[in-house]
Amino acid sequence: MPGLGLLASPPTTAGFAIKSAAVMVNNDVLFTVTGGPLWIMGLTSLCVTANNGTASTLQYRISPTTAASAQTISNASGSLASAAAGASVTLLGTALTTAANLNANGPNLGMTSPIFCPIGVIDIVVGVGSTTGTWAHYLAYWPLSGSTIVS
Repeated sequence: MPGLGLLASPPTTAGFAIKSAAVMVNNDVLFTVTGGPLWIMGLTSLCVTANNGTASTLQYRISPTTAASAQTISNASGSLASAAAGASVTLLGTALTTAANLNANGPNLGMTSPIFCPIGVIDIVVGVGSTTGTWAHYLAYWPLSGSTIVS
């Protein structure tokens, strides 16, 4: 195609994926990335049914299939104890050590910078203990390959 310069194909379009609400347990896989890498443009977890008093925390992680070990991409959120339905946690993307942002009232901040994600899984670290409430997870991404698939 004329005008593409070094690109091998036209740019792909943004995508999104949703993981249905479930109790969060340490090492849960949220999304599997195959076929090619992507940029994480946004990642939000939404409380669907309320938590009890367990002081669980949420941290996001990427576990590549072909590279070194897993890498956390956030620090732990504030305590999810007694989080009501509608509370949200978001990945900010400021630094890989920035805490995931908890808002008990729902509205939340978005990403300041995208995070590169190689082929592998986007999973979570749940500190203290599993949640009792259920949480749904929403991923907005930009595929970096025409073969990138998120499931």
